[in-house]
Amino acid sequence: MRLDELAAGMDAIIDHVEYRQPNDIVAHRLGELGFVPGEPVRVVAIGPIGGDPMAVKVGFTRFALRRSEASRVLLQPRA
Repeated sequence: MRLDELAAGMDAIIDHVEYRQPNDIVAHRLGELGFVPGEPVRVVAIGPIGGDPMAVKVGFTRFALRRSEASRVLLQPRA
């Protein structure tokens, strides 16, 4: 499952960030911001127009991501 497919209020664990090209700047930046394997993530809110942006929480930090950015984050179900 990808982060852009997770419903508001749902939790998951980050599996990895997908690089869509060798020097994917967006994927690299997500990793720098803390979207790393094993971190819990929660979708806090989803924008009203086309679902953009998404508010997500990683650890104690909240981020606003476009759906295209969130689609790079692959998840594993939270146990």
